[in-house]
Amino acid sequence: MSVIERQLRDDYRLTTADFVYHLPDHPALLQSFIWQDYDLPPLFPILERFVRFWVENLDGRLHSVRVAYSGPLLPAKYEIAGVEISLQ
Repeated sequence: MSVIERQLRDDYRLTTADFVYHLPDHPALLQSFIWQDYDLPPLFPILERFVRFWVENLDGRLHSVRVAYSGPLLPAKYEIAGVEISLQ
């Protein structure tokens, strides 16, 4: 199934997560990692699966995760400006 079909049919949204984690060799230093995928808000099952993978398999202990997602895929909206321009 294509990304557009998932967005229209199942309400998937582009989700971005900013992972801030401690460096394994230098725990006092923080590093950032950006993750992006299509996911289902508000539960974010794909992001949750990735966080679980991180905690179970990677050495860098998570400090924080910030999540942002786009709105639903909707048709474009147009408004009439109420201005008429005549070219002669």
